Amino acid sequence: MPDPNSSDSGNFTRRIPEGDDRGRLVCDDCGFIHYENPQIVVGSVASWEGRILLCRRAIPPRKGYWTLPAGYLELGESAEAGAVREAWEEARADLEIDQLLAIYSIPRISQVQLIYRARLKSPAVEAGPESQEVGLFRFDEIPTEEIAFPSVHWALKDYRETLDQAVFAPRTAPVVRAPPIAVPGEPDRN
Repeated sequence: MPDPNSSDSGNFTRRIPEGDDRGRLVCDDCGFIHYENPQIVVGSVASWEGRILLCRRAIPPRKGYWTLPAGYLELGESAEAGAVREAWEEARADLEIDQLLAIYSIPRISQVQLIYRARLKSPAVEAGPESQEVGLFRFDEIPTEEIAFPSVHWALKDYRETLDQAVFAPRTAPVVRAPPIAVPGEPDRN
């Protein structure tokens, strides 16, 4: 399979392949189509005795802001294993997955985030290479003004709402409605 990012992989042109409806990178030499798909992010809201694990980012984007342990799913890895791996890499946290908390589809950044509810096996955590520091926070201690991404706010809210539920349907990203568009010459129906 040619790699469109490699200098010796042929010539790729963005065009609409026959039978398709959108532009794709197509190899001019062999016709291979390179599909550019959303990235899958896996992570967890992991807790120990009512405290939530957060990591202060040591890397861009949002360096210095707090986030959940999360990152890109690797090839050949289950989503659950990826969430466990990310917790270890970012916070040296050993955790046990409880269940899927949320599926956040975020088209504007081409991501699908799978966030799990998890329990820490031990409160022993420390910063990994992608974290400046890590901490266990009660809900009233969470530095909400220093949270890195909107999906972290969503996950914390969804986690809190499901604390007393043994079984629940995975949550989704909040629906953001665009403001109504005024059409000149038509009455305002808002």
